Amino acid sequence: MAETFTEPPALIVSSPFLRARQTAEPTVERFPEVPHEEWPVQEFTFLGRLHGPQTTGEQRRPFADDYWRRLDPAYVHGHDGESFQALITRARAFLDRLAGRPADGPVAVFTHGVFTKAVVWSLLSGVTEPDAAAMRAFRDFQGLYDVPNCSIVELWRPGGPYGWRVAAGATMHLAETFSTPATASHARFD
Repeated sequence: MAETFTEPPALIVSSPFLRARQTAEPTVERFPEVPHEEWPVQEFTFLGRLHGPQTTGEQRRPFADDYWRRLDPAYVHGHDGESFQALITRARAFLDRLAGRPADGPVAVFTHGVFTKAVVWSLLSGVTEPDAAAMRAFRDFQGLYDVPNCSIVELWRPGGPYGWRVAAGATMHLAETFSTPATASHARFD
């Protein structure tokens, strides 16, 4: 992943979760002069402690199925899970924080699949206060939109009246290097 950068990012952000920090490490080492920060862009842990290493996917499946059947955006499983509403709030807070940054170059964000899907879905749907129908729509979107490990999702925020845009796939493989206009903010989920 670190080798895909044609220029140093303006900032490297990682989730506080170990796997994302480990994935970000080679990029941090390649660009030691670039600031590195941990932001709350961690994975959606709607089952709380059940997401830990002491359980398998098969053991969690009935609890996950129950969680999504409820279609209650405010529901918190156990006392340590995250509600769907909290996930969407966190995704929007991430976008607001990113938008508040100076437009001094791309920001490389090392995060997780479901969080990435929540950010993209929130942008595409415009939902900030999800109800049961929105939660169902996200669940459908989640099944249709694949975010493999180490994939790149590009967000672009042009100046003027337009909000965030989702690039239709990574462009880092193109011969022309990715340049950042002075009036735009970029995020790159790695």
